Amino acid sequence: MTPEHRSGFACFVGRPNAGKSTLTNALVGTKIAITSSKPQTTRHAIRGIVHREDAQLVLVDTPGLHRPRTVLGERLNDLVYATWSEVDVVGFCVPANEKIGPGDRFIATELAKIARRTPVLGVVTKTDLVPPERVAEQLMALEKVMEFADLVPVSAVDGFQVGTLTDLLVRRLPEGPQLYPDGDLTDEPEQTLVAELIREAALEGVHDELPHSIAVTIEEMLPHEGRDDMIDVHAQLYVERPSQKGIILGHKGERLKKVGAQARGHIEALLGSKVYLDLHVKVAKDWQRDPKQLRRLGF
Repeated sequence: MTPEHRSGFACFVGRPNAGKSTLTNALVGTKIAITSSKPQTTRHAIRGIVHREDAQLVLVDTPGLHRPRTVLGERLNDLVYATWSEVDVVGFCVPANEKIGPGDRFIATELAKIARRTPVLGVVTKTDLVPPERVAEQLMALEKVMEFADLVPVSAVDGFQVGTLTDLLVRRLPEGPQLYPDGDLTDEPEQTLVAELIREAALEGVHDELPHSIAVTIEEMLPHEGRDDMIDVHAQLYVERPSQKGIILGHKGERLKKVGAQARGHIEALLGSKVYLDLHVKVAKDWQRDPKQLRRLGF
């Protein structure tokens, strides 16, 4: 008798910078979600697909849940709640190297509302950063926050228990056929991923006030004229104030060149093709607080 095939959706939740995107990439086995040490890096729900003989697990990478201060913040939270209502299992991520705080308890209170119908796993992330006894302490502290279907410590960096976590998630999926063709690692349009890779490069090494203020749109992506081994990507980076434009450009445009070089490498790996990347920076005043501009920028 053949074992039943399972398929379904899971998502990792946690406060900003709890290691959710890095963990999603580790389970999928490739970079589909952008990662950064800056909070609120993830802006879209990006789906990564884990293929196994016995299952297909679709991971939805969502923004960190937080108390919103802007229209953008409210929309990001709405996206998280909408995702929770659609998945089969949730992993609540808490980093091993930080004390459990009010932000974690706020999320636990929200999760408790869905825990009756959707199993919630407690996941202690970043175990590579602390000694084993600290991991044990964090697991015990997490256990007191809410009732979990399972508790598991993991490290996306050294692969510790990533397979175990995948097994625990798969076990809670319903029986069902494949949802995506073999070999698909994400259902995101390439343009969305390209825009995210540019934004990730732009976030490297910038001041704390900038991450929320950067948005990227792809104006066009098309084959390079006269060459079939190259793609032209024309992108706009939007910031909220002229001073931020100066930070992104850097002295004589040096910083933007670095952003372009770093993003181009990742985009070429994603598309499997040489890329000509054309970047421009524009000021869209206070776009995070303006519903009309948010719509234009895809939120």
